Amino acid sequence: MNKLKKLMAEKTIFLNYMKEKYKVYYNSNIFLRDVQYAIKSFLEKKDYKVTYAEAETLMKDFTANLENSGELIKLNDNTWKVNFSFDEPVLEIESKDVPETNQV
Repeated sequence: MNKLKKLMAEKTIFLNYMKEKYKVYYNSNIFLRDVQYAIKSFLEKKDYKVTYAEAETLMKDFTANLENSGELIKLNDNTWKVNFSFDEPVLEIESKDVPETNQV
């Protein structure tokens, strides 16, 4: 599978992976090298060999796709503003009090 297609197919997984290593949240800035190194690290964990130059090309294509979808807003050649949220609604589960019975 093409590495860019792999990144796009696993975009949510990659962005959550990146969030664990870098401060990525709604309206934060992310930087070119952070995205590049995150892509390189992410793909290497998936057993893909990625050169520094290849990671840079993938970063340019990946960020261009995120710009086109409105998920990133380009501030300059090295910086983007995050325009999406990782927040997922937390489901609250009601606990029911279960009376104890001592049956033998």
